[in-house]
Amino acid sequence: MELKDRIMEGAVICFQEKGIKFTMDDLAEKLGMSKKTIYTVVEGKDELLAEMVEHVFGSIKESEDEVLWSEGISTVEKLRRILGVFPEAYKDINFQGVFELREKYPEIYAVVEERLETGWEATIALLEQGMNEGVIRKINIPIFKMMFEASLEQFFQRDILQRNGIRYQDALEQVVEIMVDGIVAKEE
Repeated sequence: MELKDRIMEGAVICFQEKGIKFTMDDLAEKLGMSKKTIYTVVEGKDELLAEMVEHVFGSIKESEDEVLWSEGISTVEKLRRILGVFPEAYKDINFQGVFELREKYPEIYAVVEERLETGWEATIALLEQGMNEGVIRKINIPIFKMMFEASLEQFFQRDILQRNGIRYQDALEQVVEIMVDGIVAKEE
């Protein structure tokens, strides 16, 4: 594994454990390397967090691509999987920490928001394909996209998941199930 990837994976683990309160010392200890080595890859914690966000979203994109190119699964199942895609390595991320980014690192949180709002081309193509195949009822795609994004943003901005002991991955699966089941064409 490349040094940068190793550092990013370590940063994700530290973020899972401590949210944004993790230190570069925590990361160095977790990785069993010196801070000096970490600083050859990133200048500081701000850059580390920004790179970590890009790393996580890059992994999500790779997982989406795997779903898109999978053969033998229906359009609806691809849609269900692509909306719920979440790499196994990130299933325990503390998403309350993502909201903390908004207050302490607003420029990094803006990247999170942007990444949630963009990259919808494959999902939109699947929605259109499903409507053309007649397996998804005709819907207003921008409304569907807005509802999905708003659900995810609420997970980040409120402590509802934490208060109710719900993991992000479980909540995401519920949102996907509700939304996809709501657009599947009904047999008459």
